[in-house]
Amino acid sequence: MSMKNNSTLIKNLLSDFRINAYFQNISLMLIGTLILAFSSKVQVPFWPVPMTMQTFAVFIIGMTYGSKLAFFTLLFYLFEGALGLPVFAKGGGLLYLTGPTAGYLYGMTIAAGVIGYLAERNFNDSYFKSLISLLIATSIIFIVGVGYLGSVIGYDKALAGGLYPFLPSELFKIALAVAIIPSITKIIR
Repeated sequence: MSMKNNSTLIKNLLSDFRINAYFQNISLMLIGTLILAFSSKVQVPFWPVPMTMQTFAVFIIGMTYGSKLAFFTLLFYLFEGALGLPVFAKGGGLLYLTGPTAGYLYGMTIAAGVIGYLAERNFNDSYFKSLISLLIATSIIFIVGVGYLGSVIGYDKALAGGLYPFLPSELFKIALAVAIIPSITKIIR
């Protein structure tokens, strides 16, 4: 199977199957939100704080789904959480979308779209370009997340509690995603 330029990884993987586009996209969104919900609950021992794999899931969704599908998958995830489904780390409900950590959820939504946009422009083709894509996305997540958190508890506390302890685990997740997606892209080609 040859990969088309500017086509997403998931579209290339599914190109040989005759699936209705709406059904395919809705199915992929549901799968994506399940992965996000699961990844938010999984805690991996890490230093200095335990790590969830939620931003890793955002990276993978963005790199494989493309901009629109990744963005709408994250929006659907937020909608599920707003309805009260327990998709977030400690449950669900509207409080998560207005509480101190809401900025991280909004940042992940924007980041997924940006990663997907860059993936559509062949940023998955190389380890270096994938790294750039994920560093941009991580910056978006933390700028929006820490910015919002800082408006609630103060910026010094937001940096100390919402950024610095998470940098080592984010670098690990970026490295993991960079090792996986360009390798899969090369195998598919």
